[in-house]
Amino acid sequence: MSDFLLPDAAATEALGARLAQTLPERAVIQLHGDLGAGKSTLARALLRALGVTGTIRSPTYTLVEQYALPAGGLALHLDLYRIGNPGELEFLGLDPAEARLWLVEWPERGQGALPPVDLDIALAVDGDGRRCRLDARTATGRQWLAAISMA
Repeated sequence: MSDFLLPDAAATEALGARLAQTLPERAVIQLHGDLGAGKSTLARALLRALGVTGTIRSPTYTLVEQYALPAGGLALHLDLYRIGNPGELEFLGLDPAEARLWLVEWPERGQGALPPVDLDIALAVDGDGRRCRLDARTATGRQWLAAISMA
């Protein structure tokens, strides 16, 4: 487990870049935090650092946005805030084998219907900045967290 203080948007973008630089072959990130905690900001920074160009939309209303990664593979950004039942995820037609990266906001609403999480990221407002806790949940997550700490 690692804790970070993100004093501003630039620090959040830097964390996104560190996550991108050390991204494993396949990864699932679950993003936790209240509204306005910075989940979408971190997800957007990570996608940008992976080379996604153009508009990166928040999936608040679409539930999922898909992005082709320049280095190959697909990134899925989900916002499950409006999901009432994990079974609703079936209707999105998501195939875990297709995605290199899953970024899942409000993952507790999809519990039991999501692939196993490698890295849990909890964000909380702390003054003008954010406090961020990264917690590895798999061997891949532990290796990734170690790489992030060294980046």
